[in-house]
Amino acid sequence: MPANAISIIPLDSSAARSAMIGSQPGLRSVWYALQMVARTDSAVLIHGETGTGKELVARAIHAESIRKCGPYVKLNCAAIPSGLLESELFGHERGAFTGAVAQTTGRFQMAHNGTLFLDEIGDLPLELQPKLLRVLQEHEFERIGGNRTIRVDVRIVAATNQDLLEMVRERRFRADLFYRLNVFPITVPPLRERTEDIPILVQHFVREFGSRMKKQIIHISPTTMEFLQQYDWPGNVRELQNFVERAVIMSSGPHLEIPFGELTRMVKGNRVKDGTPSLARTLAEAERDHILDVLRQVRGVVGGRNGAAARLGLPRTTLIHRMRKLGIAQKRAVRVGKPAACAGVENPDSVPGAFV
Repeated sequence: MPANAISIIPLDSSAARSAMIGSQPGLRSVWYALQMVARTDSAVLIHGETGTGKELVARAIHAESIRKCGPYVKLNCAAIPSGLLESELFGHERGAFTGAVAQTTGRFQMAHNGTLFLDEIGDLPLELQPKLLRVLQEHEFERIGGNRTIRVDVRIVAATNQDLLEMVRERRFRADLFYRLNVFPITVPPLRERTEDIPILVQHFVREFGSRMKKQIIHISPTTMEFLQQYDWPGNVRELQNFVERAVIMSSGPHLEIPFGELTRMVKGNRVKDGTPSLARTLAEAERDHILDVLRQVRGVVGGRNGAAARLGLPRTTLIHRMRKLGIAQKRAVRVGKPAACAGVENPDSVPGAFV
């Protein structure tokens, strides 16, 4: 194992099952608030940027609640056309409108005695908001085209990445509905505000994707981890998760192989944080350390099926260019013997060479 390498070790089983992974005060406060409200029937409004894990918080609330044996039903208000959203929420009777060939059950009725998670609640059309408010207050509704009142017992958890209070001021969201949903607000902090959680998140995702892909990745370069902690991650945990998945796909040995070309694009123009080295410099250091690590694993062989270039997913000439650019000393290629596979090769430089 390289000096100072970060090892991937199993988490405690209870932590591994937890919906939220991290140790920073912001996340601990989320977990504390979640446990306080979970066993009540109060409405919860989860605030947070895209990709912070708001749905995981909603699932955790349901799992910790007295309704955990009941259904957990979710609806993304931004993903359903406004003309169909009312039917999705409340259902419709046969013949209620053109194409309604059968009676359907809405999400409220599906979630009876359980939890209904309304994601992106800020995208709920204004004309539907009074109908949602009525269900929250009276626990009853009628299907579209029906006259029979249906009573339900549903716990509402909603989430948004928008400023609903500002939308209320702009009259794009009803104030009475906002206050009915905002009984117990929970704010999930963005990843840039809990960078100390990035190593444990990276380890978790490496373990998860490594298991799926039948790969055993046990080391991460400390320089790489330092860079990952400096990047702002505007897509939050979801962006980090996708990035780690791509890295696991690229990795062919026990070390996590980072797609440095993508990292370069990610950090281009990124601001420099006070008191820390520039991201560009950190990236160069991470790339250099990673290439050296791979070269050690393959005993300095650059080309060939098992060489460093193949391990890194790069053409041999591209890797040599990067090595020169990063100041990695190059030894002249020496042909100890003429392998059968290289018979007839006229140019010695095309034979795999050794570099340190």
